[in-house]
Amino acid sequence: MANMASKQASGGYDQPYYVPEHSPFPIAASVGLALFVFSLGHLLNDIKAGEGTGLASVMTFAGFAVIATTLFFWFSTQIRENHQGLPGAQLKRSYVLGMYWFIFSEVMFFAAFFGALFYVRMWVVGWLGGEGDKGITGQMLYPEFQATWPVVDNPNPALFPDPEESMAWPGFSGMLSYLPLWNTILLISSSFTVHIAHTALKNGNRQKLITWLGLTVLLGIVFLFLQIEEYSHAYSELGLTLNSGIYGSTFFLLTGFHGFHVTLGAFMLSVMFFRALKGHFKPEDHFGFEAASWYWHFVDVVWVCLFIFVYIL
Repeated sequence: MANMASKQASGGYDQPYYVPEHSPFPIAASVGLALFVFSLGHLLNDIKAGEGTGLASVMTFAGFAVIATTLFFWFSTQIRENHQGLPGAQLKRSYVLGMYWFIFSEVMFFAAFFGALFYVRMWVVGWLGGEGDKGITGQMLYPEFQATWPVVDNPNPALFPDPEESMAWPGFSGMLSYLPLWNTILLISSSFTVHIAHTALKNGNRQKLITWLGLTVLLGIVFLFLQIEEYSHAYSELGLTLNSGIYGSTFFLLTGFHGFHVTLGAFMLSVMFFRALKGHFKPEDHFGFEAASWYWHFVDVVWVCLFIFVYIL
């Protein structure tokens, strides 16, 4: 009994496992996500068809608003329960494992897209140019096709309009005006700033935590603005769109989904920033901040891979 009491006092496995009450948040988040994805698909189809996008735009915004509102109240509930001391040691371990599996699922998500990019670059483009046994038919259909990456001369330009140029690395002479390079610098820098903020939190330095965490959020927002500028440049000046064949599709899917993850990460860190302003977190108990910082580091690593395999190589 003495050992059991000791384990309970020290936050061991013998603590009662807190089971939260029934919550509408998982259902609300699922509905919001389904509405957002469904409406976004319609919005993209309407843009491609040259039709009006009013209703699809409103529904897309509504879906995003439902997701954001649900996350806000869900976070608030978790914060309140934590301040009440309801989660025990076992539940906190469950939080850690849940975040591990969530990040692992995101790794597999991007692995699928990187795998598609690898498959296209290593095999499909060569087949279209007549290479190998599977390339014979491709050579007969597209005798003038140049099997080089990035593909800016599509086999069927009537169906997939050719962009004027790609977003590939322009060389050292044009690096200072190359937005992806600046975005890479921003995200790598943000990994250092969030680490400094985390170290400050563990050392009990509240002012340093707020300063460096706020700088991290700012760097994430600037990254998103620069990516919007990059997309605008690609669409309006280079003619590079989602309809520009396999290169346009893979480019916008990979960078676009990453941009969505940056948005989510910046939202999570913003919540942590306002919590820090309110005096939340303790040096020995701050898993909410740790989880957000892990996710942000993951987003940064994915961008480095994107910069290498999408822009540079």
